[in-house]
Amino acid sequence: MTLKEILNQAREERWALPHFNISDAVTLVGILEAAKELKSPVMIGTSEGERRFIGAKQAVLMIKEYREEYKLPIFLNADHHKSVGVAQEAVDAGYDSVHIDLSVHDLEENIKNTKEVAKYAKSKNHEISVEGEVGYLVTESSKIYKEVIEIPPESLTKPEEAQRFVEETGVDRFAPAVGNLHGIAANVKKLDIARIEAIRSLIGDITIVLHGGSGTPDDQIKAAIGAGVNNIHINTEIRVAYTWALRTFLANNPDETTPYKILTPAIETVRAKTMEKIKLFGSGDRV
Repeated sequence: MTLKEILNQAREERWALPHFNISDAVTLVGILEAAKELKSPVMIGTSEGERRFIGAKQAVLMIKEYREEYKLPIFLNADHHKSVGVAQEAVDAGYDSVHIDLSVHDLEENIKNTKEVAKYAKSKNHEISVEGEVGYLVTESSKIYKEVIEIPPESLTKPEEAQRFVEETGVDRFAPAVGNLHGIAANVKKLDIARIEAIRSLIGDITIVLHGGSGTPDDQIKAAIGAGVNNIHINTEIRVAYTWALRTFLANNPDETTPYKILTPAIETVRAKTMEKIKLFGSGDRV
């Protein structure tokens, strides 16, 4: 199945395709072991920084090999790429999907440059999925905030702007700001479900992507899926699980120097956290 077909299936059947970011092969193995066990399709993301660390071509080849070995729909996404040039680099490297995030710019510039990326991507690969974003998240990815985060009303996505954006850019996936936050904040996240419903009613069959899923209460996630979200990003919770496992193992085994022994608990912890999210999103037993 193509990414478009899976996302359409998720929308029609009211579940969400999980998206997990990786910084290394260790995290990837933990995520894919969970997806294999639960028979879930999955998106793997690399931000600009993660892509530079792993290597774009290396990431593409890793996903290709695991897709063939595990016989699973696994798709690689260039997550939160912040300029036309770097988004085009990901397209050229062979990514299955590209997220061009120009949400900090005014709407006109956002539309113009997102449209340019979409046109370029489709000219290279008709099946590639392109994501754009209107409205902005006020926190940074993978950061744990000890203070309460206030969300300014002007940062939230206006449904009519979402409609114009998807119509003029030709994107396949749309990421709104609906009370979601990157990272994990001291305050409990509260999604604007009515805003999600309004956006869904105006953008038709376009995928709605929820960024900043980490730390969002389960009932909020389920309500968002019911309102029309069919693709959800998790990063911080995966990183927290990974680093907790490493710190715990090294604290208990200070003399250990064998990398595969040190990293095995991290793989297992990431696998467990990924399974938890797959079950929550309802993506298990879909392949």
